[in-house]
Amino acid sequence: MIAIQKDDVDIGKLIGAAKSAGTGAVVVFDGIVRDDDIREMELEAYEEVALKELEKIAADATRQHNLLHVDIIHRIGRLTVGENILIIVVSAGHRPDAYAGSRYIIEAIKKHVPIWKKELRKDGDRWVPGHHPHGAGMPR
Repeated sequence: MIAIQKDDVDIGKLIGAAKSAGTGAVVVFDGIVRDDDIREMELEAYEEVALKELEKIAADATRQHNLLHVDIIHRIGRLTVGENILIIVVSAGHRPDAYAGSRYIIEAIKKHVPIWKKELRKDGDRWVPGHHPHGAGMPR
């Protein structure tokens, strides 16, 4: 499953779906809104482009790291401290491939996917600078 959505995710269900006869490892990345002196976080995406980028990243990771299964779900909208932002679930026949595939995916998302985060802070709001070329963290 590759998705951009407002709703939260049942991570247990994703883990179950990632297991198949050849699976030797499942790696889960759960990116969470952390308490960096913020009230909430607002996430926006250029969804059409972001989904295409996520699909490309999943395909590249699958090919490069021998992955058997890939889920990438990125949430958008207003989220509070402790909520899930990004869930990546990968499976592979062996642990090193699963870890490497998961790491590849998160780093590629940071570089290439047009998703922006705005921190709603107690002392004022601010856009988080991005790592990708799609506007350097600022929506247009």
